Amino acid sequence: MKAILLAAGLGTRLKPLTNTIPKCLVPINGKPLLAYWLEKLDKLGVSDILINVHYFAEQVEEFVSKSEYRNKITIVREKKLLGTGGTLISNKEFWHCSPTMVIHADNYCEDTLTNFVEAHSKRPKKCDATLLLFESATPSACGIVELDSDGSIQRFHEKVSNPPSNLASGALFLFSEGVYEKYFSHFKQESFYEISLDMVPLLLGSLYSYKTHLRYIDIGTPQAYNKLQTELLAINKPA
Repeated sequence: MKAILLAAGLGTRLKPLTNTIPKCLVPINGKPLLAYWLEKLDKLGVSDILINVHYFAEQVEEFVSKSEYRNKITIVREKKLLGTGGTLISNKEFWHCSPTMVIHADNYCEDTLTNFVEAHSKRPKKCDATLLLFESATPSACGIVELDSDGSIQRFHEKVSNPPSNLASGALFLFSEGVYEKYFSHFKQESFYEISLDMVPLLLGSLYSYKTHLRYIDIGTPQAYNKLQTELLAINKPA
């Protein structure tokens, strides 16, 4: 199994914190967010990791160069932002022949993802990919899903004002081998695409779901970031 960590974004919503640091390296309880992901993927047995970079790319490259996992990491520097989907298409040679996890590196995830991988292995035969879900307190700010009785995703509502539920997409996918050829081969190389807008609609009915009951947070705003830091500080405060 391989993994792609999407880490090229500008972190505009998280300014001023991201005025001097890329979002994937902001400290969470004293440790860069990217470090949590690398540790998690290593424990899952992921063999190869691709990280795309753009904003403060040199900081991410320096961090990776000192990481104990550097030998399994490939860094791709994007001269122009390709979007989350464009990155997948332009790096298809890395992943299209292997089961691959696709992760937004600016999310904080407490789930080990072991059960996520297990759920994918037991997905319905009609499904070629699995998406992590979580319950959101602000569903209008998320991509909200509607499920079929077998747990497959039938509808996807991207940041609508009156979402049908609070079951949100964590934008964390596990693609089976062959997903690229079956669904995405018509996309153009070096073009801008977003996974949620351009790719998820093609997977509806073929996309299985796994719901995490642990903390899963997009730390993309100062409010969300500070709330997480406060929660973790309280948890780790000495008695």
